Amino acid sequence: MNSPTTPAALAQEWDRLRAAFASSLMVETSLSSLAQNLDGLDWPLKSCAETPSAYLDFTYEELCLEFQARGHPDAAELLLQILRETLAFDQPFGEMVQQTEAFAERDNPHLRALARAGIPEDFPIALCALDAPARDLCLLEEIETLGQFALLAQRLSQGVIVGGDLKRLLNALANFDEKTLAELLPYRPGSSGLHLPESLAHAAASSEPVENTARAVAWFAEEFADWQREVKTDREFLPRQLSVLEDRAFADTITRLLIPHLGDYTTKPGRWSGLARWFKR
Repeated sequence: MNSPTTPAALAQEWDRLRAAFASSLMVETSLSSLAQNLDGLDWPLKSCAETPSAYLDFTYEELCLEFQARGHPDAAELLLQILRETLAFDQPFGEMVQQTEAFAERDNPHLRALARAGIPEDFPIALCALDAPARDLCLLEEIETLGQFALLAQRLSQGVIVGGDLKRLLNALANFDEKTLAELLPYRPGSSGLHLPESLAHAAASSEPVENTARAVAWFAEEFADWQREVKTDREFLPRQLSVLEDRAFADTITRLLIPHLGDYTTKPGRWSGLARWFKR
């Protein structure tokens, strides 16, 4: 491909090249070495400071003035040629590395286990029933989702010893232990995916019940919108949804936490539900 020759075209190409080279693995490589790797090129300025990074902040006009002042007026176009031809080799290699890394991530056994269980990778760590050490590690590593957690586990050295809920979750994913998954995530053994009632239960049992209830409602927003519609016409809808938890007292706690989100529909029993409770005495 022919290189541009007009000053305006050269300036435009320089802006493109310096932006691309800023993320290149060779940005701190000496220009003499880069030139030697290209047929017939020789960088005239010999110094360890002569690297692409030394010039990336220059505009093309400033670049030309710099080399003119140093007695090498042709060095500006030569620099463009070196960067242009180096990137021709560097970019395909970088793309190959990125593809390899992406493949390694998708080959993560913990991500495969999440997919098998129908558990979304973007589910928030904040809504998982993890102990303080596991939460502290996630906070330290800026881990916010289950997918990021799975990738963190892949990066951990074999020599790193983990315990508590961190180890339990990793083992549950590795062995597809549905019982343990249900203890740590709003997962229902024998089913697929995550469930709003179980998520509300985890939120109610957490150290931040009000905040995590709001987070659960927000994450299950589409399903919760159905709940908001149903409770307006069916007073027994919410008790039915929470009956899967098999803990009446705990369901009452969740109901109270939902009042800001569902309104007084959670607190006004219907006539028939009142009679049903009377007959159960």
